Amino acid sequence: MYASPTARDARLEALHAQLTSAVEALVSGEDWKRALTFAARFRSRSFNNTMLIYAQHAAAYGEGRVPEPTPTYVAGFHQWLSLGRHVEKGQRGYGILAPVTARFASRTPADDGSWHRLSRGERPAAGEVVRSKLVGLKPTHVWDVFQTAGDPVPELPRPNLLQGEAPAGLWDGLADQITAAGFELRLVSSAAAIGGANGITDFLSREVSIRVDMDDAAQVKTLAHELGHVLLHAPPENKLSTELAADATLHRGVAEVEAESVALMVGAAHGLDTSSYTVPYVSTWAASVQGKTPVEVVQSTAERVRATALGILDKLDTPKIGDGNPPGLDRDGLGHRQTAVSNAVRRSEAVLGL
Repeated sequence: MYASPTARDARLEALHAQLTSAVEALVSGEDWKRALTFAARFRSRSFNNTMLIYAQHAAAYGEGRVPEPTPTYVAGFHQWLSLGRHVEKGQRGYGILAPVTARFASRTPADDGSWHRLSRGERPAAGEVVRSKLVGLKPTHVWDVFQTAGDPVPELPRPNLLQGEAPAGLWDGLADQITAAGFELRLVSSAAAIGGANGITDFLSREVSIRVDMDDAAQVKTLAHELGHVLLHAPPENKLSTELAADATLHRGVAEVEAESVALMVGAAHGLDTSSYTVPYVSTWAASVQGKTPVEVVQSTAERVRATALGILDKLDTPKIGDGNPPGLDRDGLGHRQTAVSNAVRRSEAVLGL
């Protein structure tokens, strides 16, 4: 079916506006705020401590003391108490090394040799600058949330894998574009084979991997997502980089918002509603970008997302949702049937649940 570029652009822009509204509605809720506040109480661990936690959690899983093989939220005994939870009887903590800091003061902070250590309770002299510095490490223990009980842990909304069949011909069309870009398409048995993800794009090996233990609809949506990465997020040395492209390369949050938004548009053009996965996924990644609200992140990606989705759809010889034009207007002057971007707003009101 034929649709003018202006009409196609307007319809994809309207779809992106729906996504922005859905993200805004989700992140403005109290449950979202509670979950972010809870998560903010946890601080990132050093690499060595992360390895210690993983090894000891694996042992606890092997002993049947925790129900999942991978640790989630990990905190100290008193940290859990402050969050309304307590360590269950019989649960052994995971030993890690905690930093030991001390206060140092100096009148001339630019001079490294001028700093002197303050004793406990000692106040700096007039005109001195005070800084805390690492002076050593001490052993301490942390416990995973599975080892605790108490108040419910607030969780951010989780994406739901799509169920059902994929639109006819969409997998093959997307796969052709991935291979045309110089990437090999690999099918893997499960998420465990690719680090827990549904799909992954490796620019070094030039491979796109998709787990196949999902319904066809989820697989084709994931394939569209990874194609978005292929087209948008090649490292700077492989393509000319704009400011946004560099931002996406440097910050995974932006890249994930863009790729999933592309998947939303490609799916909607074929009558595939991805909102149950896309909205919480985009919201969570958008919230990880420092200095911008989730809505600002989504809005800032609109043009790149729309242009990329149009490019993908124009190369797909697949049945798409009608664009609202009456029958008989689906041929151009050369008599060639052209593909069109869907009127997702008019013909697929279920998209995004709006």
